[in-house]
Amino acid sequence: MNTVIYTKNAPEPIGPYKQAILAGNTLYVSGQIPINPATNELISDSYVKATEQVMQNIQAILQAASMSFDNVVRCTIFVADLAHFGEVNEMYGTFFGAISPSRECVQVAALPKGALVEISAIAMK
Repeated sequence: MNTVIYTKNAPEPIGPYKQAILAGNTLYVSGQIPINPATNELISDSYVKATEQVMQNIQAILQAASMSFDNVVRCTIFVADLAHFGEVNEMYGTFFGAISPSRECVQVAALPKGALVEISAIAMK
């Protein structure tokens, strides 16, 4: 049975999807863009700030599922410009301990709302 995971500490979905779905012991976190859930504003002035907000959104969803970044086994990072990979990678890495999850990072033509970065995650209990 699937369980919808929802928190007010992450942005409202902007389409027909949920913030996350818990299927058994596996949590599937939908792609998060850098929207500040308190202000509903998109952070678009810096890849570092945008990545930090995305990771904070993911963290809030993980916490709502009684998990943490230690439970994350896979991430997918989408960036509008791969030239900023180093900035994204450095901020992303600060959220993980000694064991980082598997992941890929790809440049895309565009992201929702003109976001600079979007990250999805899979976590397991």
